[in-house]
Amino acid sequence: MSKEQHKDSLWALRHSAEHVLTMAMLKLYPSIKMAMGPATDEGFYFDFDSATKISEENFPKIEAEMQKIIAENLPITKKEISVAEARELFKSNEYKEEWLDEIETRGEKATVYWVGNEFVDLCAGPHVNSTGEIKAFKLLKIAGAYWHGDEKNKMLTRIYGTAFESKKELGEYLKNIEEAKKRDHRVVGKDLGLFVFSDLVGKGLPTFGPKGATIKRELERFTIDEEIKHGYHHVVTPDLAKVDLYKKSGHYPYYKDTMYPVMKIDDEELILKPMTCPHHFMFYKSEMHSYRDLPYRIGEIAHQYRYEKSGELSGLTRVRMFCLADAHIISAKDQAKQVIKEVLELIDFINGTLGLVKGVDYRYRLSLGDRSDTKKYYKDDEAWNYAENVLREVLTEVKAPFYEAANEAAFYGPKIDIQMKKISGNEETAFTVQYDFVMPERFDLFFTNKNGEQERPIVIHRSSIGCLERTMAFLIERYAGAFPVWLSPTQVVIISVAEAHAAHCQKLAQEFKNENIRVEVWDENETVGNKIRKAVAEKIPYMLVIGDKEMGSDKLQIRKRGEKETVEFEKEKFMEHIKKVVDDKTVEL
Repeated sequence: MSKEQHKDSLWALRHSAEHVLTMAMLKLYPSIKMAMGPATDEGFYFDFDSATKISEENFPKIEAEMQKIIAENLPITKKEISVAEARELFKSNEYKEEWLDEIETRGEKATVYWVGNEFVDLCAGPHVNSTGEIKAFKLLKIAGAYWHGDEKNKMLTRIYGTAFESKKELGEYLKNIEEAKKRDHRVVGKDLGLFVFSDLVGKGLPTFGPKGATIKRELERFTIDEEIKHGYHHVVTPDLAKVDLYKKSGHYPYYKDTMYPVMKIDDEELILKPMTCPHHFMFYKSEMHSYRDLPYRIGEIAHQYRYEKSGELSGLTRVRMFCLADAHIISAKDQAKQVIKEVLELIDFINGTLGLVKGVDYRYRLSLGDRSDTKKYYKDDEAWNYAENVLREVLTEVKAPFYEAANEAAFYGPKIDIQMKKISGNEETAFTVQYDFVMPERFDLFFTNKNGEQERPIVIHRSSIGCLERTMAFLIERYAGAFPVWLSPTQVVIISVAEAHAAHCQKLAQEFKNENIRVEVWDENETVGNKIRKAVAEKIPYMLVIGDKEMGSDKLQIRKRGEKETVEFEKEKFMEHIKKVVDDKTVEL
């Protein structure tokens, strides 16, 4: 069975487990109302409207009831019925009525699935044939969730669970989940003082403290330096623009629901920048370009603002203002393959520097359009076929690990999604490489070709490191806060044994600072043991303890992170060692 077949099989299994959960809940708590719940890449969940308080303490009872339903091996049967028939089945349930309103508006029939003869729910499927096929499941957690993720709606009770085809797979998943909890970037980030959230500042708007800002700054510098080496022209565009700019690009009103409200200032309507591509196109148009200028690479570390529903916000992975390493490459059509190859090489280099292995920690998804869906996708079958073939050929030629996914493209062209594997084992789209044949038309982009004629280019949208906030979250969890030296907020801590050694520690620290090494001096009136335990907890790469012996020597006793024994270094050699480790950006100490 291929990975995609296995995924489809799991999807059906989890859909079915979700129905078994709902059936069990209705048996145990007859007064609750079903809202909705899907299968997910990680398992499944269902939202209930319940006046009864339900907690994770109730999970053993709920799981036992689910197990009874599974043991009965009840058939799971699909039926297509009229909306009127469905309304009769789900009368007095306003959540199902709302779904039925949407189905009726689309002029479709309602699809329902029966579990045995007792339970039925609206669902598109797919499902397994009977409840007995559910071999291994587990309820995971409970949370509050607003209906449709909108805080203006009622708060519902959401139960999360997962299901696998074997107990062995389930056991491995649960083990990964426990490890993921320990590494949760929201917990680790708080413990290490990297970032904070404030309700008064606003939901989904993180403030990075000095330590978190250091990591973000190092990632920014690294990205900009590498992109400049690769021929990118780095620009800075405003955080505001006229709504007309996004109307011209087609983003407004297409993405209106994820944009912030229009601000009327004097005689202009302005909006916070949700994406940079229109800005970059206008910069390109500010002067004439010939074929000699192409490919013309415009890069920016850009602040962007998009509305995420409060129920969908999650630490640094889903925020309302984010910083994207964004770029747009204007090129001739026949340059596209080479440009995309160079982009993938840059992505591989940056990921490799971050300690990620292609094919293990990340792979590629070729996201395709649907020719029949002219509402979602720009209508130009020939352009779609050509663009998709270019991306497919590039991925094949560079022997990239990839798979294809239908109906996942951008509205203006197909794309390559970089799919990152999280500690839990699940994949998440980190950033994309997009082939765009629409925006050059809308913005009337052109260049002068070798024959002195105006020619229409294509555009490759890409990010080399993604959204810095999301990348930071991923790195926090990957390294559990024990960052490579070049990213560590504090690279060296100097621990003073007593007050008499404090001045020497400060003098030594200044020598490190003069070499651009990030250092702290801990000369508080605490025991050395407490300070060492604190340095271990903060996962600082190197610690030096300075007492009488060390004050009288040019040699330093260095304790590396993760080790209990010290290593002796001459001061100058130790500084050179750190600088080399930082310059090489190695993950080793």
